[in-house]
This record gives sequence, structure tokens and C-alpha cells, in this order.
Amino acid sequence: MDRGLHLLLLTALATIASLPATVAAQTAGEPAAVPTQQPQVVEPAVKRRDVEPAAIDTENFEAGAFVGTVSIEDFGSSLLYGARIAYHFTEDLFAEATVGSSEAGRTSYEELSGSAALLTDSERQFTYYDLALGWNALPGEVFFGGKRAMPSAVYFTLGAGSTTFAGDDHFTVALGAGLRVLATDWIAVHLGVRDHMFDSDLLGKDKLTQNLQVSVGVTAFF
Repeated sequence: MDRGLHLLLLTALATIASLPATVAAQTAGEPAAVPTQQPQVVEPAVKRRDVEPAAIDTENFEAGAFVGTVSIEDFGSSLLYGARIAYHFTEDLFAEATVGSSEAGRTSYEELSGSAALLTDSERQFTYYDLALGWNALPGEVFFGGKRAMPSAVYFTLGAGSTTFAGDDHFTVALGAGLRVLATDWIAVHLGVRDHMFDSDLLGKDKLTQNLQVSVGVTAFF
């Protein structure tokens, strides 16, 4: 009887020992479970803003007129008017030709002494012609209110030409700066300053005169 009990216990132990190997074999034979739920895609809630590119004409020529004032050294300030035409080589560089005309007033000496006029009426005509190179140094935009923006550029010019004044023609160097604002795709508004420098001995002493011009103008691209 003891022998039969021993056999029964050994059989039970062998059966228990073989269970992990059986489970492992069954697990290895089954394919791995694949998740059936698809990953959730998160859509960004971004409100897109409609942007309209600046409608600027691609024409390179620009022409127009200007009006302002010029301070003729020793002769006070006078009304000035003129015209300009420009050609734009690139977005940054351009060349321009300008012509302007004014009529000089009386000197302080003439006003105080009451003597004869230093110049005749025709000699008081102040007319200049110059050719200059320009550089759009600071392109940007000018904002009007919260929604209106106009393309703009701050530019500088350096040129040379001739000024007819007091019966003589004077070689002139012109330095200038201005602000150009595109009101539409083909019309621009200019605010500018320019200094016309030339030698003169009109009052008995040869000196370099500074004749400062301030003007506002309108041009069109074509």
C-alpha cells in the first residue's frame, strides 16, 4: 500500500511540473493580439487669416510733379515747383532727373538800406536741373488706422547738375532724402528735402551756398 501511495504522489508531482511547459507551448502557438482601436487624430483649431499681397505695378518708370519751398541763401524762402522722372533699376536702386524753378526774394541788405536792387527780375529766377542716383534704404509700410497699410520707402539721393541764378550758370551738387508712399498700385506720394550746393560770389565774397528745398509731390508708375 505504501508503494502504491508513493506512485500516486510521484504521478501527481510530474503532472504539476509539466503544466507550465504546456501553457507556454500553447501561448507560443497563438498570434499576438493586435489592438483594433485607431489612434485619435487631433485637428488644430487655428483660424486662418486671409492675406492679400500688395498689388504694386511692375513698371520701372516713375514721373510726376512737386511743389514746395526753397530757401535761397541770402535771399529768403520762396515758392518752388518742378517735375521729376525716375527709372528703377532694382527694388533698391534708381536714377532720377529733376527740374525745379523759383523766384528769389530780396536780401536783407536790400530791405534795410533801401538801395537799388542787386538783381533784375529776370536774374532773380532760380532754376535748376540735376541727375541723381537714389537708394531705397528703408523699405517698409505706413499704417493708417488698424487695417490700412501702404508700402513705403525712405530713400537717399546724390546728384549733380546746373543752377541758373543771378545771370550765371553754377555747377551744383544735390544731396537729398525723402519718403515715398504708394497710395495705390501705381500712384506714389513723396515728401522730400534736398540741398542744392554751388559756389557764388554774388555778394563780393566767393562762398559755397546752401539752398535747402522742402517739397511734396505725386508721381505715377508706367
